[in-house]
Amino acid sequence: MADKALTVRTRKFMTNRLLSRKQFVIDVLHPGRANVSKAELKEKLGRMYEVKDPNSIFVFKFRTHFGGGKSTGFGLIYDSVENAKKYEPKYRLIRNGLDTKIEKSRKQLKERKNRSKKIRGVKKVREALKSLVDDAMPFTKAGDAAKGGKKK
Repeated sequence: MADKALTVRTRKFMTNRLLSRKQFVIDVLHPGRANVSKAELKEKLGRMYEVKDPNSIFVFKFRTHFGGGKSTGFGLIYDSVENAKKYEPKYRLIRNGLDTKIEKSRKQLKERKNRSKKIRGVKKVREALKSLVDDAMPFTKAGDAAKGGKKK
């Protein structure tokens, strides 16, 4: 597959100094191929832009045009892997092998869901008001004692 012609073009190239990266739109021409692997694109972009560490290159959101032969997506090249870890979303770091996915058990997910269901609606409002009243008006306890003294 890799022996067929492949052309990579970048457009809307921008150097983003705030996020310490280069960002651009990638157009890939791949006639006679279904599409191109992200690893191959990273390798090609690394050679084009003389990147030291290929882990600092991120390519995503690729769409193959109707009829095939051309794909378009986005690319980011960070100045360092540390900057990539700082600014990239966690799911993209996991896809590129820079982070690991935390596997939660089904039981943990269900327990968390059920705990969050317990304090909703009126009870949630009551709990919030109760804590506000206790903090703001400490004299209410004396008022409660006075009411308790009266009998009907």
